[in-house]
Amino acid sequence: MVRIFGPLVGLFFAAALLWSFGVGAVQLIREPEPSTAVKDFHLPPKEVKFTFDGPFGTFDKPQLQRGFQVYKEVCSNCHSLKQIAFRNLADLGYNDAEVKAIAKQWGTKAKTFDPKTGDAGERDNTPADHIPAVYYAGTGNPPDLSLITKARHEGPAYVYSLLTGYTTQPAALLKKYPDSATPDGLYYNPYFANLNIAMPAPLTTDGQVTYTDGTKSTVGQMAKDVAAFLTWTAEPKMEKRKQTGWAVLGFLLAATALAYLAKRNIWSDMH
Repeated sequence: MVRIFGPLVGLFFAAALLWSFGVGAVQLIREPEPSTAVKDFHLPPKEVKFTFDGPFGTFDKPQLQRGFQVYKEVCSNCHSLKQIAFRNLADLGYNDAEVKAIAKQWGTKAKTFDPKTGDAGERDNTPADHIPAVYYAGTGNPPDLSLITKARHEGPAYVYSLLTGYTTQPAALLKKYPDSATPDGLYYNPYFANLNIAMPAPLTTDGQVTYTDGTKSTVGQMAKDVAAFLTWTAEPKMEKRKQTGWAVLGFLLAATALAYLAKRNIWSDMH
């Protein structure tokens, strides 16, 4: 009986799925999804090249240091970077003395708590401390940026596009969707998910950050540098992962070749 009913049940469910798909496809053809302002005016990330692109890409340490400078002077006022410890900054090329100085001079102190007395206090940050969390006093809750490039599709390009994408609403959008005007307190950005973002443009003018290495700090350069830095915070071992991947591929190719030769040798008498 099982042998009889098993195939019948399988055929029933297959027919049901095909029927459901057919009805859905017909309905979609007859009634296409209505157009919306987001569907018509949301833009994919811009095309932008980074040194770490591709299987052989590597981080540009001077660029990462510039990106960290942009984060420190602009982004850290609102956004946390709590997954990164000060000592991790040594991977960007800072020496021990520079890391200690960065930690000590950070605007937000490390919190302390004495379990015996119940007293809370503050102290200077040390390289072992994580970058202190930001407690934003305004409305909303700005996201932590530690993993932002992993949490967004085409993360580095998305960050770059978002930072350089602020503009006024196009007249075509308001003409087609009169009710889609950007509300007060929000800002139009076609690279953001719903076109309107609570964060004002953080990078507004060239020279907003004075780079210590003398690089000209245009808005586009600052956006690209901080996007590269946030890629490093999300995946600091990217270079090591790529190196390990190539070593593993080389081993697998060599092992495959040896296995094939062994097979030819063992079974040579059978041919």
